[in-house]
Amino acid sequence: MTARDRALGALYGLAVGDALGMPTQALPRSVVAQLFGVLDGFRAGPAENELSAGLPAGRTTDDTDQAVIVAECLVAGRGRVDPDLLARRLLGWQDRMQAAGSADLLGPSTLRALHLVAAGAPAGTTGRWGDTDGAAMRVAPLGVATPPEPLDRLCAAVADLDRLTHDTTVANAGACAVAAVVSAGVAGAGWDEAAGLGLRAAAAGSRLGSYVPGADVARRTRWALDLVCDTDDDTLLDLVDGLVGTGVATQEAVPAAFAIASRATTDPWRAGLLGARLGGDSDTIAAMAAAMVGACTGLCALPAAAVQQVRRVNGLDLEPLVDDLLRIRAAR
Repeated sequence: MTARDRALGALYGLAVGDALGMPTQALPRSVVAQLFGVLDGFRAGPAENELSAGLPAGRTTDDTDQAVIVAECLVAGRGRVDPDLLARRLLGWQDRMQAAGSADLLGPSTLRALHLVAAGAPAGTTGRWGDTDGAAMRVAPLGVATPPEPLDRLCAAVADLDRLTHDTTVANAGACAVAAVVSAGVAGAGWDEAAGLGLRAAAAGSRLGSYVPGADVARRTRWALDLVCDTDDDTLLDLVDGLVGTGVATQEAVPAAFAIASRATTDPWRAGLLGARLGGDSDTIAAMAAAMVGACTGLCALPAAAVQQVRRVNGLDLEPLVDDLLRIRAAR
């Protein structure tokens, strides 16, 4: 399997997981089960979901859109994201979504930072309190563009990307963990090796950025992985929902994504389905889990029909971006 196939597995895995979680996001797990039973594929946004009501099956959310924006900014900057360009791109996306009447807009950390930018604050100084999972949800392209070693260089690149909106120890820890798994997967690692690097990266990332109080992401992720070991799927989902948490806090969403991925280490489609069944911030958890597993298994592990549906519904064409990101990786 080539690095290109693995990189495509990561980014299309992210989009597929995101689309699976689109109709279930922001709903309690009990309501997800009531509406969909055992979710087995893409579903349209139900009327009961104020964020996704009426969206067609296979539609992605801001997770995929922001990851694509990050990828395009990485390509424009030849491996480094210009915070001013990223701010403009994110603000432009928000304006387009509002004009289209979408209720699925930027998350709290990103929105707060961009309000500061709009008020005149320098774009590299606005992420002081950003501790939610937006940094981790959109970081996969950086993992494609950056080799896993030296790990300190990878984590420094993540922190540089996060400075605009999520310049905190907690957010950097979560984003470093996801980026490291994706990067290791693209380099040829399987899940166990990649997850081990992700835990090391979470510990390294927790020393970067401004301090905010919050549970240690690396330790909480290890705990989540131990917690769900040797459980059936329903028990796994109960434990993640009730103990790990499915909210937008980085120290909930990232450990939840690792726990889900650990149950589907060779099947990014299953990782996305399990994440989507959680409810809560399920689009993000499913996107991160499927991206990490997809990097370790490649595009060939995703159902071709699912990839084609996501491409068609969202007008996605990630192959040129992946090729550009891999050229940046080769030059580093």
